[in-house]
Amino acid sequence: MTSNPPAGQQPGAPAPAVCKRPGCGNILPAQDRGRTRQFCGDECARRYHNDARALVAPAAAPADSPDPLAALDAVIRQAAVLTRAALDQAASLDPARVRAQIAEAEAARRRAEAAAVTAEARAAEAAAETQALAEALDATREDARAARAEAATARQQAQAAAAALEQARHEAAGQIATAQAAAAGQVRAAQAEAARCARERDDAAETARRADAEIARARQAETDARAETDRVRADAARERDTLREQHQAQLDAITALTAAERARAERAEQLLEAERADRRHLTTALTAPPSPAGNGKLPRAAGGKADQP
Repeated sequence: MTSNPPAGQQPGAPAPAVCKRPGCGNILPAQDRGRTRQFCGDECARRYHNDARALVAPAAAPADSPDPLAALDAVIRQAAVLTRAALDQAASLDPARVRAQIAEAEAARRRAEAAAVTAEARAAEAAAETQALAEALDATREDARAARAEAATARQQAQAAAAALEQARHEAAGQIATAQAAAAGQVRAAQAEAARCARERDDAAETARRADAEIARARQAETDARAETDRVRADAARERDTLREQHQAQLDAITALTAAERARAERAEQLLEAERADRRHLTTALTAPPSPAGNGKLPRAAGGKADQP
């Protein structure tokens, strides 16, 4: 017997799980991990456990209870619980719920068939793998036999190589002894050469120190010479300036004296010219004939003085 899957459900897919509480019928919410949910919510879980505790509680008070009202109250509570349980069971017989359970059973059957097919395929695959493993085992056995033969050959070759190695070890020991002797001689020669190089290095270092000292002295002498040259140049510059000033003063004095002598010469020349003019006038007056209208006196000279007889 089959039933149509609920709307939105793919054919062949498992039916959605419903709440465990009788009479609820709600689909359980989806979850990614954790334990599988059995109730749609905390309220359904609480009601389910309360009903279960009420069912396992004592049905009524003892028969010899002295309080009939307490017994009646217990009977009423048990009747209410039983009524609720009957209603839940009646609700569980709802056609939609029955169809859902049938669909879930069908889906479980299909899953079982698919699991069977998968198991058969895995069995066939396991058989093929077993055959392949058997063939691989045979090949491995053949390889092992070939490997044992190769190992025997390798063992013989190893024995021959060991003999050759022993011979090579003896030869190498002789060569090593010879090489050690040669190396010892070379070491001694190298030590002597190193000692000579050390002495030459010390001599070169001493020479370098002396050269450094000479260079330092030469640099100091050069510095002193430069300082002395600068001082001499400064003194020469001062003396040159002093001599220039002295020569300039002498030139100025000579120029002043020359100007004074020139002025004096000009004044003397002027006096000489005046005296010459007086002499010419006097000579002219002496050489001139006496004037008829004269009173027997000589004419005055140009200077305003009368000539002496």
